[in-house]
Amino acid sequence: MFITHESIKPFIDNNSYILILGSFPSVKSREEEFYYAHKSNRFYKVLSNIFFEPLPTSIESKKELLNKYHIALYDVIYSCDISNSDDSSIRNVTPINIKELLNKFPNINRIIVNGNKAKELFKKYLLKDIDTQNIKVRYGPSTSSANAKMSLEQLVEIYKKYLVKYSDI
Repeated sequence: MFITHESIKPFIDNNSYILILGSFPSVKSREEEFYYAHKSNRFYKVLSNIFFEPLPTSIESKKELLNKYHIALYDVIYSCDISNSDDSSIRNVTPINIKELLNKFPNINRIIVNGNKAKELFKKYLLKDIDTQNIKVRYGPSTSSANAKMSLEQLVEIYKKYLVKYSDI
């Protein structure tokens, strides 16, 4: 059964420099109204390993970690029809207005797209509206447990290149 959902609000402020875009929030994330909420998603484990920080367990501690490293979160899709959390079921996509978001938050200088479905949708709907001379765009593998072929260590190594402040991305 397909249900139309809207994305949760972006987690972003004027101190954000890095924007990480997923495809669309999972059922668990929509319930909690915050990103990467499913306990099997390795997103916060990746961040904790990269920055040598304790694993955040509450929404508040997740927000603190993200703020500390100037990371914003949002999704490529603003609304869609979706069955549960199945990216392959996504239909009737309305993308976010990336131009408006980047105009409102001009300090964003990196966009990291999390996962293959997000990459596909980003290239289809948003890439044309990005000034890639001033904003670096990178595509990372999904941190979802559904991406079983990638170990936590592999994810950390890839995302470290994109997230560490002084790395040459």
